[in-house]
Amino acid sequence: MTGTVPSDDVELELTGRIRTASNASFLARLGDVSVIYKPVAGERPLWDFPDGRLADREVAAYLVSEALGWDVVPRTWLRDGPLGEGMVQLWQDVDPEQDAVDLVPVDDLPDDGWRLVLEGDGDDGPVALIHEDSEALRRMAVFDVVVNNADRKGAHVLALPDGRRHGVDHGLTFHAEHKLRTVLWGWIGDPLTADEADGVGRVRSALSGSLGSTLAPLLTPDELEALDDRCARLLASPVFPEPHGPMPAVPWPVF
Repeated sequence: MTGTVPSDDVELELTGRIRTASNASFLARLGDVSVIYKPVAGERPLWDFPDGRLADREVAAYLVSEALGWDVVPRTWLRDGPLGEGMVQLWQDVDPEQDAVDLVPVDDLPDDGWRLVLEGDGDDGPVALIHEDSEALRRMAVFDVVVNNADRKGAHVLALPDGRRHGVDHGLTFHAEHKLRTVLWGWIGDPLTADEADGVGRVRSALSGSLGSTLAPLLTPDELEALDDRCARLLASPVFPEPHGPMPAVPWPVF
């Protein structure tokens, strides 16, 4: 597991509020450990995600990340806090000098090391949405397909100083219907590596055992069945999928 979790006996102390979040989100501390705390009581109802709780899906996303074995999601768990039960996640210090996802002028695209997602009109002319062409982001993109992430914005990709990349904000995941919205579309049609396919296989195998049992209180039976189906489809056709369906393929705003 990624990170050390203090005992539930340690008091969760609020230190600030994240005002830009759409649901109640707080900076907090557990002893000397910095965390994010999102109380269930602060969740806003969503018409397209009527079942379950955002906090449960955040924890479920972490559990799938662990089953993949790729450390995509920081350590995330449920516990009580000053505003009741909520999702708690280890805080991650990002490197402000690094951007794993970026918007650049179309005439200033990097020569290599990046993947183009789309082009559009910006305030000062045409711009391109790009992301790193890296193992870490490939794994995150596979993770997003598996969990059916409906909200992979650029700001939800954290670039850490040591070169690692973490994904956060996974409340809009695991819907039984196709909801994939992401900025990580740069590998459409590319085959999965053996390691990536093996990771998906580990998730599918674990769903019939300990992972399935752990996810059962967090997701609906339909969501669990859909999770297994997505893994099966990805293993049967091990390539990065292309967008499909009537919904937008990229979240808005993109950051």
